[in-house]
Amino acid sequence: MAREHIILECTEARKEGKTPSRYMSERDKKKQQGRIEKMKYNPSLRRHTLHKEIKN
Repeated sequence: MAREHIILECTEARKEGKTPSRYMSERDKKKQQGRIEKMKYNPSLRRHTLHKEIKN
């Protein structure tokens, strides 16, 4: 199978001293070879922030 599970973590929460939100997602290894970045909602900051893929 070419799909793998990844974890996306908020990039702005740590700078503000709050807990970062994390989301589970999937990606296709063949089509997306770099790291994924998505705008997702962070409940502790109460707004949409940039979430980047982290290493497992």
